[in-house]
Amino acid sequence: MTFAKTLATTAAAALVAGTAFAANPEVGGAAMYEDKNIVENAVNSADHTTLVAAVQAAGLVETLSGEGPFTVFAPTNAAFEALPDGTVETLLMPANKDQLTKILTCHVVAADAMSAAIGQMIMDDDGAHPIQTVGGCVFTAKMMGNDIVIEDENGGMAKVTIADVKQSNGVIHVVDAVLLPKM
Repeated sequence: MTFAKTLATTAAAALVAGTAFAANPEVGGAAMYEDKNIVENAVNSADHTTLVAAVQAAGLVETLSGEGPFTVFAPTNAAFEALPDGTVETLLMPANKDQLTKILTCHVVAADAMSAAIGQMIMDDDGAHPIQTVGGCVFTAKMMGNDIVIEDENGGMAKVTIADVKQSNGVIHVVDAVLLPKM
């Protein structure tokens, strides 16, 4: 093999490897690895410490570490902080585990839905696509400009701020608000 051919082959391999590595965005200052599951990646995000604590308190670690596929609309710490004072602390109490579990599972869909697929479903459904969640909620996906937004059962809106974070058992879409079931 000539030097030029070796160099070309090495450059092509580096390009492919670099593209594969760069495919997932960082979340909360941490790399997200496609070969790790939702929980394994989420624990490394500085922006999702409240979500991780809530998943642990609700006993959902094993479920979200499972085979999936899952699409998780993952609220940031700032999204949880925007809830009324004392809400997060109250939800994390053992007595409120059922309510916490309901809220969290309403952020999970039993499918691997990338943003392009969600966008296509929104277009196919004339601008509003119903989303059936694992928790029994029915939310609505819409477009606002170029952004995907999810409307909860109370009319609250969460914008997808980081889309298509691939996981070994699904995908995470980071959202800027906590989605709430009709209470």
